Amino acid sequence: MNSVAMLRQIFTSMAKSVPRDKSNGYEDIAATFLSTRNPSIGAAIVHEWSRPLPRGSAILDLGCGHGVPISEALAEGGFSVYGVDASPKMIAAFRERFPKAHAECSGVEDSKFFNRRFDGVVAWGLLFLLPADLQAMVIAKVGRALRSGGKFLFTAPREQVAWEDALTGRESISLGWEAYQKILRAEGLDLTGEDTDEGENHYYFVLKP
Repeated sequence: MNSVAMLRQIFTSMAKSVPRDKSNGYEDIAATFLSTRNPSIGAAIVHEWSRPLPRGSAILDLGCGHGVPISEALAEGGFSVYGVDASPKMIAAFRERFPKAHAECSGVEDSKFFNRRFDGVVAWGLLFLLPADLQAMVIAKVGRALRSGGKFLFTAPREQVAWEDALTGRESISLGWEAYQKILRAEGLDLTGEDTDEGENHYYFVLKP
């Protein structure tokens, strides 16, 4: 083996040994995110989505960040909020802002979702940060975590597309409407509607029959 091939093999081995950053780069840019996240985009749609649920219902916010504005909207609606985020800095800010909420610092793919079921699950700005296989796995986990009649809301472009995340510089991947529909159906979940907010974020509304 020549020296170039040997170096390539070493670098490949090193890359494989480095664990995946389950915050998807957001731990490194947490301060920037906390100072720049628009405090209103998403709140109105989440308010409307959650309004039919009984007050006090348990809702899981996946990739909750510091909780503004999604968990904030849910807390204001009188719901019992559970947040999961892989960034220690983000979850610390979440706990400080919502001391009565339940919080876990974990990658969503690893979380046991508090070993309980939920009336609703939100994944705002999360799924497309994950590799395609993990997106499907998380949707399956959500399906198992929802009670019958429970609701799931997630955001991702309707198109099948990849792009560079503006804050982290990492690749984001939308599987597209057809792929998400196929995954949801396989997990016994129904896509009941879609919407787009003022920030051009596309929403999928899902029901577990």
